[in-house]
Amino acid sequence: MDNLKELGDGMTSPMRVARRLPWSTLEGKPCYLIGSGNGFLSNVADTIESIQLGMAGDLLGHAGDLLADPKATPAEVRFVAARLTESLREVQRIAESRGDRLSQLDCDDADEGDDHGPRLPAGAIG
Repeated sequence: MDNLKELGDGMTSPMRVARRLPWSTLEGKPCYLIGSGNGFLSNVADTIESIQLGMAGDLLGHAGDLLADPKATPAEVRFVAARLTESLREVQRIAESRGDRLSQLDCDDADEGDDHGPRLPAGAIG
């Protein structure tokens, strides 16, 4: 029930929030999902974020190994720099999305006069 907001008629409905998704349009514009955060597409986005963060960690390890190798070629270093740039862009998108959702939850709690801070749905932090 933490995700429910009371309506004027005394009924409750799921809190609707805008979530920036971990992918963009073909033109590079952000994609958003409006909903309670508990649906199929939200679960897909959570899974993709988890994969992207895991790949970022693996890439950091690989980049560290490559940079420590005195035999690494300029082409190899450029390649890993390009992959790091892509990965950093994905991680930034995830961080912005999670920050936006925390801000929305914080604002909703402030509107309700809740002094206990923001409440997150169970799967909000992957």
